[in-house]
Amino acid sequence: MQPTLSRALRCLLGSKKRAAAGVAFWVLMAGLLAGVAPTLESVEDNASANLPPAASDSMKARDLIRAELPGQDAIPAIVVVRGEGDGAGAQAEEAVARISSALSGDARPEQVTGVISTATTPGAAAELVSEDRDTQLVIVPMTGSASDESFQDAVGEVRALAADRAGPAEVAVTGPAGIATDTVKVFSSGDKVMLLATILLVLFILLAIYRSPLMALVPLLAVGVAMRVAETTGALLAEAGLITVSSQTASIMTVLLFGVGTDYALIITARYREALLDEPDRPRAMRVAVRRTAESVLASASTIVLAMFALLAAVSPALRGFGPYLALGVAVMALVAFTFLPALILLLGNGVFWPGGVDKAAARSRGAGVWHRVAALVARAPVRVASVVIALLVAMSAGLLGYQESFNTLSGFRTATESERGQRLVQEEFGPGESAPSTVVVRAGEDLRTTTVPADVTAALAGADDVSRVDERPRFSEDGRTAFYEVVLDHDPYSSEALDAIGPLTETARAATDAAGVQDATVLVGGETAQTADIRSALDRDTLIIVILVLVIVTAVLVLLLRSLLAPLYLVATLILSFLATLGATTFFTLTVLGDEGLGNRVTAYIFVFLVALGVDYNIFIMSRFKQELRTSPPAQAIGAALTRTGGVVSSAGLILAATFAVLMTQPIRELFQFGFAMAFGILLDTFVIRPLLVPALVRLLGDHALWPSRPAALREPSAPTRPAGRAVPDAAPAPAAGRLLRAFTWIAVTEACTWAGLLIGMYFKYVPETTELGVRIFGALHGAAFVVYVLLTLLVALRLKWRLGRTTLLALLAAVPPFATVAFEIWARRTGRLPGPDAVGAAPDSPDTV
Repeated sequence: MQPTLSRALRCLLGSKKRAAAGVAFWVLMAGLLAGVAPTLESVEDNASANLPPAASDSMKARDLIRAELPGQDAIPAIVVVRGEGDGAGAQAEEAVARISSALSGDARPEQVTGVISTATTPGAAAELVSEDRDTQLVIVPMTGSASDESFQDAVGEVRALAADRAGPAEVAVTGPAGIATDTVKVFSSGDKVMLLATILLVLFILLAIYRSPLMALVPLLAVGVAMRVAETTGALLAEAGLITVSSQTASIMTVLLFGVGTDYALIITARYREALLDEPDRPRAMRVAVRRTAESVLASASTIVLAMFALLAAVSPALRGFGPYLALGVAVMALVAFTFLPALILLLGNGVFWPGGVDKAAARSRGAGVWHRVAALVARAPVRVASVVIALLVAMSAGLLGYQESFNTLSGFRTATESERGQRLVQEEFGPGESAPSTVVVRAGEDLRTTTVPADVTAALAGADDVSRVDERPRFSEDGRTAFYEVVLDHDPYSSEALDAIGPLTETARAATDAAGVQDATVLVGGETAQTADIRSALDRDTLIIVILVLVIVTAVLVLLLRSLLAPLYLVATLILSFLATLGATTFFTLTVLGDEGLGNRVTAYIFVFLVALGVDYNIFIMSRFKQELRTSPPAQAIGAALTRTGGVVSSAGLILAATFAVLMTQPIRELFQFGFAMAFGILLDTFVIRPLLVPALVRLLGDHALWPSRPAALREPSAPTRPAGRAVPDAAPAPAAGRLLRAFTWIAVTEACTWAGLLIGMYFKYVPETTELGVRIFGALHGAAFVVYVLLTLLVALRLKWRLGRTTLLALLAAVPPFATVAFEIWARRTGRLPGPDAVGAAPDSPDTV
C-alpha cells in the first residue's frame, strides 16, 4: 500500500502546478454538481422520519382506514375557538359560524376538502363542544403532503382566515396539519443562524490555534467544498429515491462536517509543520505528512462511515434514513482532506504561515509544556489517575437514575407555537385524549353488521382501563366486514401511560370479538398514539441492534489498525464508560435542571452512534502515534511521547468538534438541543479526561502487553548492533524463510476462516427443506482439512519464530473455535425445530415431524 500511496501523493502533491490542478478539480466538481442538482430543501422528507415501520400494526390500520373509508387520507387541522367573558358560549358559537362559512367559501385554500363544525354538522355537537360550552372545535380536513411548501402555505391561510373571523374569541389552529407545519417552520427558522454561528465559532478557534488568517481559512474552505459536493450529491440521490434526507439530518450534517473536517485539517497540518523541521522542501514535507496521517485518518473516517451504515439495520425510518446521507458527507470530507486541503496549502505557499513564519509554526509542533506535565503525572501515578477518572465517570453515570424518554413532539419545541397553544386549549377544555383519538379496527370474513360484534366491542372498549369515551356507533366499510371504533384515552396521547394502553386496548377488542363468536378476526389500533407506541417499540429494538453493531465495527477497526486483540477491548471499554457518563450528565442537566419532561426518543441512539464513532477518533490518533513511537522507544517513553506530540492538536480538534455540536443548542428543538449538549459534553470528556489521562494510564499499567499479542520489541528499530564484541554476525538467511512461513500461515488462517463461514452457511441451508446436504459435505471436507493444516502450521510457526507458550496456546484455541461454533449451531437448529432431534432419526421420510 505504501508504494501505491507514495505514487499517488507524488501525482497530487508533486509540485504547485499539480496542487493547482487538484484544487481546480474540486472547485469545478462543486460547481457542476450545484448546476445539475435540485436544492436539498426541495427533496427533504420530514414526514416518513416521524412514522413507525411500514409493517407495524398502526400503519396497517392507517392503510385500512384509508382504503375502506373514503376521504380519510386527509390531514386534519383543528381550529380551537374559545369565547371570553360572560357570553363566552354565544361568542364561540358565532365565531365558529363565521369561520365555517369562510372555510367553505370560494376564498378557502384549495387543499381544504370540507369543514366539520356545529354550523355544518349539528349532530356532532357532543364531540365538538366543551362541557361548559365556552369552547368549540372546527375540524378542517386538508389534502396534500405536510412536507410540501404549498400545504404549509395552505395551513397559514387557514390560520389567517380563522383569526380574521374569530372576532373577540380566542382561536388557535392545531391538529396534525398545524403541528407538522409548525415543526417545519421551527426547523427552518434556526438553520441560517446555526450555519453562521458554526462558521464564526470555528474561525475564531482556528485563529487562536494557528495564529495565521490564511491557515485558519483553509479548513473552512475545505469544509465548504465538501459540504457543497455532499449536499448536491445527496440531493441527487434523494431525488432518485435512493436515500432520504430530513431537516434534522441536514442540520446534523452541517455541524458534523465542520467538526470532522477541521479535525482532519488539524491532524494533517500538524504533521506538515512537524515534517518541516526536517524537510525544507514543502511538497515533499506535505507528502510525508499525508502519508503519516493516512492510516489514522482513514481509520477514523471508516469508523464513522461504517457506524452510519450500521443504521441501515434499523427498522424505524427515523434511524434507517439517518445514516446514508451522513456517511456520504464524511466520505467526501475525508477525500477533500486528503486531496484538496494539502493542495490548497501548497498553492498558498508562505502566506499560510503569515505573520509568524514557517519556523515558529514548525516549532509549535513539538508540543506545549502542559502536555509534558500531564505525561509526567500519568507516568508517576498511573493507578491513581485511572482510579480517579473511572470513579468520576461512574459518578456521572448516576444521572441515569432519572432517565426517561419523551415522545411528545409539541413539548419538544423551545419556542411558542400556535399548535402547542391549541393543543393545550383542547386538553384543558375537552380532556387530555381528545386532541388525538385512537381508532380500533376490527376486520372479519363476514358482515359484522349482522352480528353482535359492534355492540360487544363498543361495550368492552368503554369499560376498559385508560379509556375516556368511545363513539356509540362504529363506522363500517361498504361490505360491512370492517368496523372502525373511535376511542379517546384519558391520558395525554403522547404520554407513556397512553402508549402502554395500546396493547391492552387491542387485547380487549380481540377478546370481545372472540366472545361474540367471530373467529380469526384482525384487530388493529390506528392513530397518533398507536403510531407512537410502534415507534417506541421499533426504537427499543433498533437501539439494541445498533449498539452491538457499532461496538463490533469499532472493535474490528481498532484490531486492524493496532494489530492487537487486547488494546481494542480496553479502548472500547473507555468508550462505553464515556457514553454512560455523558448520558447520565445529559439526563441530569436537561431533565433535573432545565425541566424537560424526558429525553427525545431518538436522542439516546444518536448519542451512542456519534459519541462512539467520533470518540474513538482520539483513541485512534494517540494509539497510532504510540505504535509509531514504539519503533524507537520502550512503551513507557512511547506513550509519553505520543501524549505530548498529539496533546495539542487532538485537544484543539476536540474543542472545535465540541463547539460545532454545541451550536445545535441554539436550535429551538428539544432533540437537537439535548443532542448538541450531550455531544459537546461527551467530546470534551473524551478529549480532556479519557484520552490524556485514562487511556495513557491503562497503557502505562499494561506495559509491554498494551498491544498484546504484538510485542514492542518486534516493532522497535534497533539503532545499534546488540551482539557482544568478538562474536560472529549470525546468518540472516532465515528471515525470508520466516516471512514465507508467516505468509503461508496467514493464507491457511484465511482459508480456515472462509471454510468455517462456508460450513455455517451450508449448515443453514441444509435445514431449509428445498436444499440438499451437498454443500455441507463439500464445505465440511474443506473445513476439516484446513483445521488440521492450521493446527500443524500454528505449532510450526511457534517453533520457528520461538513464540511464547501463551501465544501458541491462544492460536491453537482459535483454531478450535470453528468446530465448537458448528456444534453450537446444530444444537440451536435442533432446539428451534430446523433439524429433527435424536428421537426422530428413525422416522419415516414422509413423516411430518421430519425436516
